Amino acid sequence: MKKSYVYLFIALLSVSCQPKTDIVVNNPIMPIHYSTAPSHIMLTDYLPTLTGEEQLTMETNFDYAVTNYTCMEFDLMGNNTLSTLRVMVDSIQQYDIVILPNIPTTPGMISMKANEGSIVVGFTSKVEEPITLIALLNDKLIAQEKIVYNEEEQTYIIPTDGNGRDFLRVYASTPSYLFNDILIPLHNGQAITDATLLTRHDDQAQVLYSLMIDRFHNGNTTNDWKMNNPEVLDIVDYQGGDIAGITQKIKDGYFQDLGINTIWISPITQNPWDAWGCYTFKNGNKYDSDVRFTRFSGYHGYWPIFATAIDKRFGTDSELKELLATAHKHNINVILDYVANHMHIDSPTLKEHPNWHTDSILPNGKRNFELWDEARLTTWFDVHIPTLDLERNDVCEPMTDSALHWLANYDFDGYRHDACKHIPENYWRMLTHKMKTRFPNRHIWMIGETYGSPELINTYVKSGMLNAQFDFNVYFTATRALIGDGDFVNVDRVIRESCATYGAHHTMGNISGNHDQVRFASVAGGGISLNEDGKEAGWTRKIGIVAENDMDNIEKIDQAYKRALLLEVINLTIPGVPCIYQGDEYAEVGGNDPDNRHMMRFDNLSDKEKQFRQEVQKLIKLRRESMPLLYGEYIPVEVSNDKLIFDRTYLGQTIRITIDREGLTYSIEYK
Repeated sequence: MKKSYVYLFIALLSVSCQPKTDIVVNNPIMPIHYSTAPSHIMLTDYLPTLTGEEQLTMETNFDYAVTNYTCMEFDLMGNNTLSTLRVMVDSIQQYDIVILPNIPTTPGMISMKANEGSIVVGFTSKVEEPITLIALLNDKLIAQEKIVYNEEEQTYIIPTDGNGRDFLRVYASTPSYLFNDILIPLHNGQAITDATLLTRHDDQAQVLYSLMIDRFHNGNTTNDWKMNNPEVLDIVDYQGGDIAGITQKIKDGYFQDLGINTIWISPITQNPWDAWGCYTFKNGNKYDSDVRFTRFSGYHGYWPIFATAIDKRFGTDSELKELLATAHKHNINVILDYVANHMHIDSPTLKEHPNWHTDSILPNGKRNFELWDEARLTTWFDVHIPTLDLERNDVCEPMTDSALHWLANYDFDGYRHDACKHIPENYWRMLTHKMKTRFPNRHIWMIGETYGSPELINTYVKSGMLNAQFDFNVYFTATRALIGDGDFVNVDRVIRESCATYGAHHTMGNISGNHDQVRFASVAGGGISLNEDGKEAGWTRKIGIVAENDMDNIEKIDQAYKRALLLEVINLTIPGVPCIYQGDEYAEVGGNDPDNRHMMRFDNLSDKEKQFRQEVQKLIKLRRESMPLLYGEYIPVEVSNDKLIFDRTYLGQTIRITIDREGLTYSIEYK
């Protein structure tokens, strides 16, 4: 495979003289997305610490009408231009919130260079319409008279006076287009140009690793537990992985060697001890021809009995605290997968409060099971997993407290939230408000899971209730393009759509796969087709990287690994936070759940798998060391069905990424 790593060191202002410290980095307030007149806004979404009792004044070019001071609700009625809303609390605390107009977006604004105490920004091509530009230092608007505009060159010199760790944000628009925003981390007023100065609290600098505790590594055999139930096949029984196993692998250097600085662990809450659910095979199975069905253990952690108790099969209180302390010692974040939507039907909480869950029967008499879109806020995931009625405050209050139990008692760095689109906004508002008020000086990053349109996904992100969501739309578009069922024109379109929807410097999760998807390596080689039932296939046959009749086809196997690697190239070079699902670093194979949850392999890898892991390590290292890949703008250069070329530009430094589907090659060059 063609690869190019050409390093051209450009003399830019750097803060390399500053020691690296584990400082807390606070994210600026999210912009307000103006949609239609009037746009209904709840100010507490943007400033969760507001109670409605503060003495507030608001200033903006938009007309507005306050509808509810208690909840800080108001309607924006404006002229659909780039603007700001200034909020003054008790005439002392000032917050400037950007209002983004509802007009088409386009890439094209770039950070050009850093001077002593200033940043120069410009455009990739001449802009023919009048430009409106605003800049903020964190959440404070920089006065327009302090910004120097060069009309001939269409460049702006923006002052960066500051003390400590800040962010410079720049927004620009014309009457017709909204440009991409610019985000530059600062230290004492100087742009950070050395990526080694970033810490684990810099959200854009994260590389996320997703693991399922029971299937990762067995570090404490004394907590091993099997159901020994003939109705539960081994692949859906407990395998012995635990919290101590994760700690051991951190100490062994596995995550650091790979380049990971954030670990997402599966839910640790107590799950049922007995078997539940049932899967009936259509075509026999590969384990025992006499067994036509299987029941399941709760090895995955998504059937909580107690929302605040650690499952003994995963570990103890002290083992969890050791995991977190060890991770932080190695400069690694740990975020917790938290299940808010439902509890197991045998939960003592639900037995004490039998009216806390939604109805399993809809008013029209239809069973309310797996109606993911028709009844997304009330549907049950299964007959034994009632959905909590979180639109009720008397349910939402204790459940948000349960979620925050893990922050109050353990040093977690954030959450991965399960099934976000099946949880009402009421929950997210309450959780965010409590979190910001109870832990005001703590850096907490939250990413959620929502399958759906960018518009639906963005309802949880645009106000800052969640920092990010996993970008499944990029994942599905990219994987289909890489196997020839789509093209790179659509990949570029979806990447730009994400930048326009979530911000050019979003922290949306770019996944290589997850515990709910068919392993892409098997899809890439034809071991399994996207058009077949991946769950059934995983039960009925052994799925490899290629089909059984192609096991000797060296060329096809080689192509499969190249396609899988190109997916990692995309995820690690586009805006967002790359997320590697355990095993994807060596191109693990398999069908859908549970065949995509094999026990992690650290040894006994094939030569191809070892080579693949080495390539992924190189890519992660390059990303971690590159400011353009972390904070650079996304600028498409050449896009066709088979080729995607784009630049990531940061303060005059440009990396060009070329991905060729036809030749299954890529190059990454400093220009």
